[in-house]
Amino acid sequence: MNDMGLPVIDDRTTEEEIDQIVSKATAASNFLKAISHEGRLMILCHLVTGEKSVTELENLLSARQAAVSQQLSRLRLEGLVQPRREGKTIYYSLTDDRPRKILEVVYDLFCKDENAC
Repeated sequence: MNDMGLPVIDDRTTEEEIDQIVSKATAASNFLKAISHEGRLMILCHLVTGEKSVTELENLLSARQAAVSQQLSRLRLEGLVQPRREGKTIYYSLTDDRPRKILEVVYDLFCKDENAC
């Protein structure tokens, strides 16, 4: 590892260590692909502030139910959001803190000095 905590692959790196790095890179790639769509990214931005119903997300995003449901389905498949049913209403929340951490970095890189975000 170097000073940034990133792995250094060199001739001393074992095959097992390389396999672990590749496995973690695959997981990271899947996570980044899941958040790389603007609709999914916006859903996560709204869920960072707390649980929302599908209807609330539709209104916040000014999007049709089918589009919101499709994006929620992908986020659920990747394990980033979890549903909760209350009567006929389905609520979504983040499954863990990973999206919040990434969104903080994205905000710092792209929005911090602008009023639009």
